[in-house]
Amino acid sequence: MDQPSDGALLSALRRGERQAIAQLVERHQQVLLGHARALVGPGGPFEDAVQETFLKLLERPPELPAHVAGDAGAERAHLRSWLHKVARNCCMDTLRSETRRRSREEVAARAEVETPSELAEAKDTRAAVERELAKLPQEQREVLVLRLLGERSYKEIAEITGKKLGTVGWLVSEGLARLSTGLAPLVQDGAVQRGGRA
Repeated sequence: MDQPSDGALLSALRRGERQAIAQLVERHQQVLLGHARALVGPGGPFEDAVQETFLKLLERPPELPAHVAGDAGAERAHLRSWLHKVARNCCMDTLRSETRRRSREEVAARAEVETPSELAEAKDTRAAVERELAKLPQEQREVLVLRLLGERSYKEIAEITGKKLGTVGWLVSEGLARLSTGLAPLVQDGAVQRGGRA
């Protein structure tokens, strides 16, 4: 049986059919967790921000514009954009708190003292990438996660973040450059080890 579209699930929510929220959470939670984690940091309450996002969805489901109604792909894109905006706002509220700010500064300070050799010893490439992402300024980290992990277009990222298209492009470019610089010791060390085994 075909799964209901996001638009159909939103209509069900507005009628008070609360079981529709479970399907929406299942469809959209993973990408929102990646976005929230990039904003708040892996040690922060990013899951709380996503939970708050879905509570807001449950309380006040958005109306889809007429031009997307009936087109499952357009409905999903519109809802996902709305969810990203709400999640971003929840994350920003979290980051404004003094306690969270101090915690993030401590995490950043610890990350800055890591040496290239510690990065090279990391067996998990994903962990190394996450560490380097955490060192980026929040704006660069956010757009990179939306672009690379969320597979959002520049236009969608601009809508989600409220930034101009050119600014998004610049942030992606700068973030990638800093990320590749930070990961260079890991890549070089891996190449040396492979060369040594040959």
